[in-house]
Amino acid sequence: MSDVTPEAYEIDKVASTDFVKCPSCGGNMTFDPESQTLSCPYCGANQDFAKDREVRELDIQAAFAAAEKWDDVSVLSCENCGAKVVITSDEVAKECPYCGTSHVRSTAELAGIKPNALYPFTITKEQADVFSKKWVKGRLFAPRKFKKNIQAKEISGVYEPCFTFDSKTTSTYNGKIGYRRTRTVKTRNGTRTETYTEWRYVSGTIAHFFDDTIISVGSGLSQKELDKLAPFDINTIRVYDKDFLAGYTANHYEKDLSTAWGEAKTVIDNEIRKIIIARYNCDTVGYLNVSTLHEKVTYKYVLTPVYVLSYTYKKKSYRVAVNGNTGKVTGKTPISFWRVLLAVILGVGAVVGLICLLVQADAAEEISLLKSIICQ
Repeated sequence: MSDVTPEAYEIDKVASTDFVKCPSCGGNMTFDPESQTLSCPYCGANQDFAKDREVRELDIQAAFAAAEKWDDVSVLSCENCGAKVVITSDEVAKECPYCGTSHVRSTAELAGIKPNALYPFTITKEQADVFSKKWVKGRLFAPRKFKKNIQAKEISGVYEPCFTFDSKTTSTYNGKIGYRRTRTVKTRNGTRTETYTEWRYVSGTIAHFFDDTIISVGSGLSQKELDKLAPFDINTIRVYDKDFLAGYTANHYEKDLSTAWGEAKTVIDNEIRKIIIARYNCDTVGYLNVSTLHEKVTYKYVLTPVYVLSYTYKKKSYRVAVNGNTGKVTGKTPISFWRVLLAVILGVGAVVGLICLLVQADAAEEISLLKSIICQ
């Protein structure tokens, strides 16, 4: 993928309406994950469209100076939960995909940078429902009644905004690392084995290339949730095209490029520290100072597909998210007090049983030793 500046990335102007009319019946077509085409829900007709695979990396420094505007969409703000949802110009949002409220109003803010890539939905809502139910039924502490009667209140397909970053890094470091050792020392009653740390001072240089460090920048998906849903299938990534959004909404980013890059550098710094520590295979770290130079930094503004499912149990709502590209699932479910209590009891019982076995082993050893002394 070649590096280009935002100015070099040409934006096609869209028509006054973002609805694609069915050539057969005139109905509004939607994107079908299975056929990867536009499909008419009324007459079943399909219409293909160009899907550009040549996603380009954008130069981050140029982006800081001049950002593209995503003018073919508008931003809606939910009055209930505050989520900001990007919709196409003529689309009317009936419900917020995160809390279900119909109180959605327009805001005056611009959507900002235009996405240059996306991962299309490759699984259907029905498949996402199956993946979600299987995940829920595998939750150990979820109430049995909840698992048995699980039924999604709603399934919404949402494109979540992310920035991905590439960076060539060169890091210099110095630190103090330790290895746990054992030694035998003399005591009044004989000898004993003690554990100590053997310290070593290290320094050096390490180079590493980081590819597609992904940062969530919308209000609908936390970084923790994104990490659990990732990765997305890189073989399916495409250049952004509004036709992929037909029938879906896209969440608006709330962290700008500079903020996201700052978070990405923190992620990269942590990974570099792990690489350095792994190099020495040490047991503990006294301190580690790392200074990193980033070169040839590029980014992509990527929309990632997520199905948001809402379950209700005892008048409480629980949200589950499904990766619309791979089927991975994350979310929250109710927790059964009795299941947790049973697990604690079993855990305590296992610990007590282990202690008893150790005590019995020690007692048997002492009895055997005493018998040998008496026999002598």
